[in-house]
Amino acid sequence: MNKLDRRMLLAGMGAAALVATSGAGLALHQARAQGAPRKIVPNLRSALIVVDVQNCFTPGGSLAVKQGDEIVPLINRISKGFTNVVITQDWHTPGHVSFASTHGKKPFEQVDLPYGKQTLWPDHCVQGTEGAALHKDLSIAHAQLVIRKGHNKNVDSYSAFLEADRKTPTGLAGYLKARNINRVFVCGLATDFCVAWTALDARKAAFEAYVIEDACRGIDLMGSLGRAWADMKKAGVHRIQSTDIATA
Repeated sequence: MNKLDRRMLLAGMGAAALVATSGAGLALHQARAQGAPRKIVPNLRSALIVVDVQNCFTPGGSLAVKQGDEIVPLINRISKGFTNVVITQDWHTPGHVSFASTHGKKPFEQVDLPYGKQTLWPDHCVQGTEGAALHKDLSIAHAQLVIRKGHNKNVDSYSAFLEADRKTPTGLAGYLKARNINRVFVCGLATDFCVAWTALDARKAAFEAYVIEDACRGIDLMGSLGRAWADMKKAGVHRIQSTDIATA
């Protein structure tokens, strides 16, 4: 083979390689243009917050969220993709200010308290009771922190970050920032109360926040679910599904 033939052969091989590479690039570009999903990959600066997956909030409990137990296997699976996991527990005193029985009223009525309007609930998640225990099928052995909230008898606490007086911190924001975590993924019970309040407070504390919709269930008390999603959208909370997260 003379030099001219060799140059022509090499040029042809280079052109073929260029076409192949361009084809792959074009296919990737087209996939992106067509809205092909990109998976979110949790890293060491990400944390999963599992909110109140407790017996009282699942079927058979005193404040059961419809189909609340259905999210447990999904949360167990999602959690395996996260190095950092925080679990929250409602942990009320007997006679807590948020209980309807404390005021001689019916559940879901509202009263005015020093920190604002308070929805009254059936007695639930009383410290040390079976109802306050985490659901028996929740299996996240590598969770690093459990935040117990609502233990102040005179103040309710939905959010994992701040009590309902909107002034008293739980310490979670400081913990996450000390660990150099800047992105949180929230799931659990219930979407329109403790999950939403947690996500909204995460945004106020300058965290990037995601709510994993299919790993939550809501109460929807007089339109509360729709309002919660609207508030979260306005605050910049990302609404995603479990399938949007890359799994190992």
